[in-house]
Amino acid sequence: MMQTIAFALFAALTLGSALGVVLLRDPWHSALMLGVALLSIAVHYVMLAAEFVAMMQILVYVGGVLILITFAVMLTQREEPTDADTDEVAQT
Repeated sequence: MMQTIAFALFAALTLGSALGVVLLRDPWHSALMLGVALLSIAVHYVMLAAEFVAMMQILVYVGGVLILITFAVMLTQREEPTDADTDEVAQT
């Protein structure tokens, strides 16, 4: 019974965070939701007694792909111009 409850809890967490990846507008929050989804999938592997696959899921996907996405988001985001910046441009 406890395994069924744990499975349902992590299945709901996986589906909710996967929806968050798609529906959130901010790329940073979307990347964090992707990390939650990938970690919850690793928990599913542990529940299936596939600990090695779970560790590879964490090391490769959470550790590698999510860090790569995080750096890409941080390096490509543009600064939004403030009102003071637009006033300076208009005066010159």
